[in-house]
Amino acid sequence: MGEVVPIEDDSTQEPLQIITVRSSSIKETPGVTACNNSDGCTTTSQRSGQGISLRELESWLPITESRNGNTFSATCHLLCSGIGYQALLLPVAFAALGWAWGIICLSIAFMWQLYTIWLLVNLHEPVPGTRYSRLVRLSIFAFGQKLGKLVAIFPAMYLSGGYCVLLIITGGGTMEKLFKIFCREGTSCESKSLTGTEWFLIFTCAALIIGQLPNLNSIARVSLIGAIAAIGYCTLIWVLSISKGRLNAVSYSRPNDAETGMTGFGNILNAIGIIMLAFKGHNLILEIQGTLPSTSSSNHPSRKSMWRGVMVSYIIIATCLFPLAIAGFWAYGNKIPANGGILTAFSQFHRQDTSKFVIGLIYLLLIISCLSSYQIYAMPVFDNLQFIYVTIKKRRCPGWVRAGLRLFFGGFTFFIAVAFPFLGSLAPVVGGMAAVPLTFAYPCFMWISIKRPRANGAMWSLNLGLGCFGIVLSILLVVAAVWNLADKGLNANFFRP
Repeated sequence: MGEVVPIEDDSTQEPLQIITVRSSSIKETPGVTACNNSDGCTTTSQRSGQGISLRELESWLPITESRNGNTFSATCHLLCSGIGYQALLLPVAFAALGWAWGIICLSIAFMWQLYTIWLLVNLHEPVPGTRYSRLVRLSIFAFGQKLGKLVAIFPAMYLSGGYCVLLIITGGGTMEKLFKIFCREGTSCESKSLTGTEWFLIFTCAALIIGQLPNLNSIARVSLIGAIAAIGYCTLIWVLSISKGRLNAVSYSRPNDAETGMTGFGNILNAIGIIMLAFKGHNLILEIQGTLPSTSSSNHPSRKSMWRGVMVSYIIIATCLFPLAIAGFWAYGNKIPANGGILTAFSQFHRQDTSKFVIGLIYLLLIISCLSSYQIYAMPVFDNLQFIYVTIKKRRCPGWVRAGLRLFFGGFTFFIAVAFPFLGSLAPVVGGMAAVPLTFAYPCFMWISIKRPRANGAMWSLNLGLGCFGIVLSILLVVAAVWNLADKGLNANFFRP
């Protein structure tokens, strides 16, 4: 089977990169042609049935089907994808690092990942007229066909499909907790309770119903709802934790002060890993920017609208994450549970003096956030599935095929969630291999490869240093996570969610 590399196109006057097709069989079937003019391509399929234009191909795929987005829609997507349940674990990291190092590490990680977002935003359209709306395509352009796929496909696959699995596990489990809160205790309640698999199925079905929206731009309202829900549950938890006051005999001393060797070092690295994995969504930056209009004129590039959305969204994200970490550690100290973080701590210590409505509202907002995040994280997978269909059939994906492909993906993620309900325990290992380098290292190397700054200059040195440090840190985090699993064990409850 040949390899077809779609290159992003907008209405520009610049010549575009030619699509590479490597297959003898494609020569005998309708192919894909490059578009080199600003007036729109006349496709060879329209003339002779032997090809389709690049612009037409892009208009058939869900990420680039609609480029009518704006700063507000980009902000909604960024907030929905950038705030996740991993933020609830930030006080756990503070418990291991202490006040000073916790705040320092969180601040450095925030500025570092914001800088790599700036790099990606500017690499989306490296020259006027050429757009890269998919991470893998930018990686191939930066590093070449083989290396580009090697470094980008696994992180992109995990951060899309793998994160959807984690959302099913989290969302389905939270649905069960919500049911138990409002269900009266007793035998009758237990008899009505569903199994973990059934809760996962309910969440997946709800996500797939919403997932029938055709393209990334069409789920802007869903992302808006998800952003409001994420901001809501983060704010509610830290505000309520402060209002309830500190626990009796709370301590802020680091539990690993008395530990030496690999154990103490591993605890510190795991805490740093929690902080770094709390920042997410870098695998979607190019895709979100791809929904924005852009012209070949330097006065109206997509990066200006996108960067405004990034600044607004990450100011809001900072006002969620920093208070969550600081207030959570202040309220619970080193008594905060490692599993579940501040949400588990609040439920454990304040269940008796907090109304069911408030706790239920927090769980409901978390469920809504997971359902909304599922849509945007699944979109790159939907795009790839439809791309395969389009390149084979050389025509737009019909609605029933699109629905079938998305049902297939939903069923697959549901199966993985049921088969591996302990996947969240492996997140530090897999996240260290995939999320950390993609968030903190790869954009720096892409900038050097594409922009080619002067050797030993400021930008060259900065990006090389950050990229290398990100790779080293990724390796250390994986080693620490594996050590932690070997030390504490893994509850591998296959097919028993």
